Amino acid sequence: MIPWRLRRASIDDAAAVALVAQASFLDTFAGLLSGPDIIAHVSRKSSAEAFAGWASDPDAVLTLAEHPHGAAPVGYSLLTPPAEVGDIGPGDIELRRIYTLASARGTGLGASLMSQALCDARERGARRMLLGVFAGNGRARDFYERQGFVPIAERRFRIGETLHDDFIYARDL
Repeated sequence: MIPWRLRRASIDDAAAVALVAQASFLDTFAGLLSGPDIIAHVSRKSSAEAFAGWASDPDAVLTLAEHPHGAAPVGYSLLTPPAEVGDIGPGDIELRRIYTLASARGTGLGASLMSQALCDARERGARRMLLGVFAGNGRARDFYERQGFVPIAERRFRIGETLHDDFIYARDL
């Protein structure tokens, strides 16, 4: 098992997180979503400016995963107050993003990022974690279910100019 390094990302890490976000989204959804929609989506939602905002937001937790040899960015997770995940209650938190580069898949990095996100959510007093996932992303859905999440709702989510079906998952903390 590779000893991945996880650390809280700062505003100085925004460009590195954006690079991982854009590359991992493209790699995950190429062939599932249209190229123009992917490019439009990451340009709007995964810019260095967006990650700088989250890194400086006291209500968000942005975690960066680095390779132990050379500290190259290879994954990240993002916790925020819930947004666009349906009915929410007191103590809810959203795992808005969790991605790794393809080269890190199957190495335990995703589970490490999830474990850290769960710990961070509990430290913030959260009682339930919510997340949205593209209905066509079976690999991600399987991962979330292995991590104890269950589907609780559906939504329509815009990627670029196209609406897609998503599932909302939840896990009690």
